[in-house]
Amino acid sequence: MKRGHVLVFAAVVALRAAPASAQHDASHAHGATEALGTVDFPTSCRADVADAFTRATALLHSFGYEEARKGYQDVARRDPQCGMAHWGIAMTYYHPIWAPPDPGELAAGRSAAETAAAVGAKTDRERAYIAAIGAFYRESEPHRRPQLFREAMEDLARRFPQDDEAAIFRALTLLATAPPSDTTFANQKKAAESLNRLLATHPDHPGIAHYVIHSFDYPALANEALPAARAYAKIAPSSPHALHMPSHIFTRLGLWPESIASNIDSAAAGRHLVAQAHPGAASFDTLHALDYLEYAYLQMDDETQARLVLEEAARAQTFDEPNFAAAYALAAVPARWALERRDWAAAAGLALPSAAMPWQRFPYVPAITYFAQAIGAARSGQLESAAAAVGRLQEVQAGLAKAPPAGPYDWAAHVESLRLAAAGVVARAEGRDAEALRLLRSAAELDEETGKHPVTPGSILPARELLAEVLLEMDRATEALKEYEAALREAPNRFNSLAGAARAAEGAGQAPRAAELYAKLIETTVPGAQRPELLAARRAVAAKR
Repeated sequence: MKRGHVLVFAAVVALRAAPASAQHDASHAHGATEALGTVDFPTSCRADVADAFTRATALLHSFGYEEARKGYQDVARRDPQCGMAHWGIAMTYYHPIWAPPDPGELAAGRSAAETAAAVGAKTDRERAYIAAIGAFYRESEPHRRPQLFREAMEDLARRFPQDDEAAIFRALTLLATAPPSDTTFANQKKAAESLNRLLATHPDHPGIAHYVIHSFDYPALANEALPAARAYAKIAPSSPHALHMPSHIFTRLGLWPESIASNIDSAAAGRHLVAQAHPGAASFDTLHALDYLEYAYLQMDDETQARLVLEEAARAQTFDEPNFAAAYALAAVPARWALERRDWAAAAGLALPSAAMPWQRFPYVPAITYFAQAIGAARSGQLESAAAAVGRLQEVQAGLAKAPPAGPYDWAAHVESLRLAAAGVVARAEGRDAEALRLLRSAAELDEETGKHPVTPGSILPARELLAEVLLEMDRATEALKEYEAALREAPNRFNSLAGAARAAEGAGQAPRAAELYAKLIETTVPGAQRPELLAARRAVAAKR
């Protein structure tokens, strides 16, 4: 990425620049206390629904799909001739970064798109928007829908070069169709380049900052998005997702205190919204934030706060939106709690979450629990149980491999990397060391080739970290250090990678590097943390004084 991009992204920090006179501030429609950023999306609908339409579009840009839908529905009620209101409703059922629409969402979105076409619009531009989302819902092949939408939005952006909203939505379609295995990040860089050009005139636009973060949500690029990450929450502080989204970049860079602050705010905003709209339910936004909080607290060895997160996630039984982010968090939080702390018995004893979630929509999520069971059982000498858990992983993977692809992310490959890693740890427990290393190397390579799903904070346990750990157990310290260092490049400041790398550096006779890693581990964790690896780090540092 060119240095010029970094300089332009810094413009995002200049937050509350006065909007152009033609723009609508989305906070106006619902009182001065609501702040969702500034969006300029004129339509031919009645003038008295313009602010409501703009507010809904601002929510859409921050993935506040349910609230955006309510906003567009209100516009449709107030102006029955506003076809764009139904366009907006259809847009809320397509979640480009998260997961494809389920059958119910697909039916509702298709109905809204058909209504939008039937009601029509007064301008060619608006008819093009309606046709673009219509192309998505008319397609019968799930994996083709995002590509068709992208092609339609590219055509729209070419036809209407003065429409900045078209360019912003087009950038989102580039992210939605980016192959996760593309290590050149071609789509992401193309999206960021387009968004860059719009920053000077739209410094307060929620979609620009949001999609810049998604463009650079990768270890190799994350530094590029720090200005946007630190700006987005200030642009749209009334959106739980806008409060959360900066933590994607903070997590990629191992900036745990900033990630925690971001997700504390997001979780609170999610609780507030769900109490108003769905009393008694759990907020998916809150659960998503809890997954990131659990990950961050455990890297800092803050067990007190991590336990509170675990307990809150366990209390969730019904949901405002039972979507992928919520389902993933329900399985990931307890798995992280057990595995990161190396509580092997707890990991072996994990059960699938019992919450009222349509688990059939997320067939890959149980693999998290099975993976934790396999690692925990293998590490605690329960080899029969470990083998059974690996078998369950294989069953999940086989089912995913047979199913048609529902989106760009390869869940079958992801689960296969979990299976390979778990099988490698089992092989090590059974004394089959050569096979253990072969399996773990394959797992690490497949994991990195597949990439991280954009919703998740990170691996439940990185395969390369597991490989390094096994090499260290085999007294192959130099090789272990190499693998730990590679793991830290992908996931900086992970507790177990720092601790393991320090031990490996000592074993390899690299005392200065060991001292550096021990110091970093101490710096990363909270005062008073007591994990054995941290106590050893403190002793090692004290011995050098």
